[in-house]
Amino acid sequence: MIDDRRRFTRIPFDAHTTLNQDDWHIVVQLVDLSLRGLLIQQPDNWEPARARSPFTATIDLSEGNQICMEVHLAHAEEGLLGFQCLHIDLDSISHLKRLLSLNLGDADLLERELGALL
Repeated sequence: MIDDRRRFTRIPFDAHTTLNQDDWHIVVQLVDLSLRGLLIQQPDNWEPARARSPFTATIDLSEGNQICMEVHLAHAEEGLLGFQCLHIDLDSISHLKRLLSLNLGDADLLERELGALL
């Protein structure tokens, strides 16, 4: 398993997720998500050369809501691709914060993680 030294709690999450880069896009299997990024299963048709440029990750939530973040590949190992968030808009961070608060069940932990982002 990947050695996780991050200060941010990962939550397992399964939702329709796509990676987009210019006019290219691929549907991926989301493994988990945090305030810092996301982890996906490496797709069979993954093109490693694409990792040189950022992607837009789009995670579809209920009721037509989405989390959209600009990400770059941070690591690739054991069939998993880890992406670090470069930018996230206000609506998306609000959805992500709500999702994390529901899954963490600890408001103090969430506030500490939000503080660590700053």
